Amino acid sequence: MKNLVILTGPTAVGKTSLSINLAKAINGEIISADSMQIYKGMDIGTAKIMPEEMDGVTHHLIDVIDPTEDFHVVRFKEMVEAAIEEIYAKGKVPIICGGTGFYIQAILYDIDFTENEIDKSYRESLEKFAAEFGEDALHDKLKAIDPESAESIPAANVKRVIRAIEYYEQTGEKFSVHNATQKEKNSPYNFAYFVLNDDRQLLYNRIDARVDKMIDEGLVDEVKSLVAKGVKKGMTAMDGIGYKELLDYLDGNGSLEDAVELIKKKSRNYAKRQLTWFRREKEVIWLDKTVYTSEDMLLDEILSTLREKGIIESV
Repeated sequence: MKNLVILTGPTAVGKTSLSINLAKAINGEIISADSMQIYKGMDIGTAKIMPEEMDGVTHHLIDVIDPTEDFHVVRFKEMVEAAIEEIYAKGKVPIICGGTGFYIQAILYDIDFTENEIDKSYRESLEKFAAEFGEDALHDKLKAIDPESAESIPAANVKRVIRAIEYYEQTGEKFSVHNATQKEKNSPYNFAYFVLNDDRQLLYNRIDARVDKMIDEGLVDEVKSLVAKGVKKGMTAMDGIGYKELLDYLDGNGSLEDAVELIKKKSRNYAKRQLTWFRREKEVIWLDKTVYTSEDMLLDEILSTLREKGIIESV
């Protein structure tokens, strides 16, 4: 069985520097499990790691597709599996790092997301309904047929809400039941799944400070530049927190201050949802930054676990 390391946690918890130190310690390469850092030209709003920050560690799935392209879990899975094979071929250890739990789950348990035959007219009718009556009204449709999916898929993720409604319409089975069945599959990997966490208030303070820093670094200009390249509302790339709100602001809806406050609020809510997701996952190892007072201690704990699981050799 092939080895795999996962390092995840909520937004702004501090995954990046720890993942680089881990990769150096175990001869690893990093695969990004961030649904937004995959896009070129979306650097500030995604807090994307820059080449000079990688410290010589190879990163995969960062800066590889145009923001006008659609990106979804099926494509992510294909790209990650190709990257994993490439890393194994070098005799190295793949480390999946990022906060999109749904994507991580797809790899870890080899979940089948093969689309059924799509009824384009039905999908278009749902898209039209969302445009006309709002994402909350669409979400209510999902809630009526599959409350479990409605609880795990936020209203803002219109594409996934539509997919869940479509799946029910096509098969008569709840999307949540399908996903639960897939999750029961055994992983094809010998893995260690670490979730980094911190004190809630400290995390929220870091999120707020990060948003302020993004604005200072020119996030508004980054969004303007994307618009100039043909990126627009409704594209997957613009579903990202920060981009969506600033697009609204640039369209003349509200002040910049209001947009910034909304970005902070949505980012905090996203962190909360991420933690809820990870708590539902099986076989995760929680790393609490309030217990491990330095990154060296965190790294030692990770390395100890990897030795126990036979992912790295004992020294």
